[in-house]
Amino acid sequence: MTIPDVTAPGGLTAPTATVPTGLSGLSGRTAAPGPEAVSQGFSPEAARRDVPVLHRTVNGHPLVWLDNGATTQKPRQVIETLAAFYASANSNIHRGAHTMAREATEMYEAGRAAVARFLGAPAPESIVFTRGTTEAINLVAQSWGRANLGPGDDILVPVLEHHANIVPWQLVAQQTRARVVPVPLRPDGGIDQDAYADLLSTRTRLVVISHASNVLGTVPPVREMTALAHRYQAKVLVDGAQAVAHFPVDVQDLDADFYAFSGHKIYAPTGIGAMYARPEILRTMAPWQSGGNMIESVSFDRTTYAPVPHRFEAGTGHISGVAGLLSALDWLTGFDRKAVADYETQLMAYAQEALAQVPGLELLGRAADRIGVLTFTVPGHTPTEIADWLDGEGIAVRAGHHCAQPALAHYGLDSAARASLALYNTREEVDRLVASLLGLQAA
Repeated sequence: MTIPDVTAPGGLTAPTATVPTGLSGLSGRTAAPGPEAVSQGFSPEAARRDVPVLHRTVNGHPLVWLDNGATTQKPRQVIETLAAFYASANSNIHRGAHTMAREATEMYEAGRAAVARFLGAPAPESIVFTRGTTEAINLVAQSWGRANLGPGDDILVPVLEHHANIVPWQLVAQQTRARVVPVPLRPDGGIDQDAYADLLSTRTRLVVISHASNVLGTVPPVREMTALAHRYQAKVLVDGAQAVAHFPVDVQDLDADFYAFSGHKIYAPTGIGAMYARPEILRTMAPWQSGGNMIESVSFDRTTYAPVPHRFEAGTGHISGVAGLLSALDWLTGFDRKAVADYETQLMAYAQEALAQVPGLELLGRAADRIGVLTFTVPGHTPTEIADWLDGEGIAVRAGHHCAQPALAHYGLDSAARASLALYNTREEVDRLVASLLGLQAA
């Protein structure tokens, strides 16, 4: 499919184009992030200025949002883009012959092109829009998995994984009589690479890996693990939900066969995500869901399907979500990504040192390569008690199993508290977290 030239909502210029009239109100970054963010490194204030919810109070205290692993807060550019889309450009896509349908279609396909560039994918046609990472994984499991897995085949799944990258493989293994084989962790929360190498065999058909753990922060050596899997002709799916907001991703450099992420973890709306698939694999996959938009022609004698990627996008997609995702990518890439990654690394190190001041607090996972995820326990207090206390002082953290029960079980736990950092968090917010935890112990 040829993608028309379009300057996408959010201000991100797609490979080619001019703004359709009805979309001219969709705005992205309206001001530069400030000299501190573009020429002298990165300052979180450059991002905080754009995120309205960070300026509210909770329980009489300024909000400290440390639940970014669950979802990120949205910059005003994304919020304004969603409002502008519905106010001036709302239309279904790919089917209408009128002006607004054409404009909305151009925006939607510009979003696909932007995601391809963001992931370093070879072409927009290798990108499928989904509701998020979970739906993308289920798509691969049910479309590729059911056609390519059989009795005696192995699916290697690290203990590190989110439930969304475990349960779909258990289901497809039941359907195909394949086996889900767990890959153990080391004490520091890293994947045991020796065990991984030993588990690989000619029976291995698929390896699934989180690019960054949502509960331990671990960043596995995905490129090396993928190369080793490919020696056995196994395919590799990478769950990028926690990774893409923290560091640049190049799916071709990783040599991944599939890569998925969720928009709401990267400052975009909920209900929108994307999956990259190697084009030669995508073309062999049958539709998973069926209905409008994924067909080429329908009769009671014979139905033919649309070319990839559209054959995997049944029904009306989350069109405004794509507009919001496009705006979010524009906002994020407007900053120096290396400077952002360096800042987050420094903030993580500061937070680890600061939390060491809390007597008895135990941080889970100490792998060398990590993102800003701080999952912890405090003796004498349940994770729910910790989260409730912090919430009373305006600090939002997560409590529970974090959809990663096997990873917590590795540490003999069934729940923990988690503070997860983003580019707009500050040292002052870390100090408030530590002071509040000390207050909990003194209460």
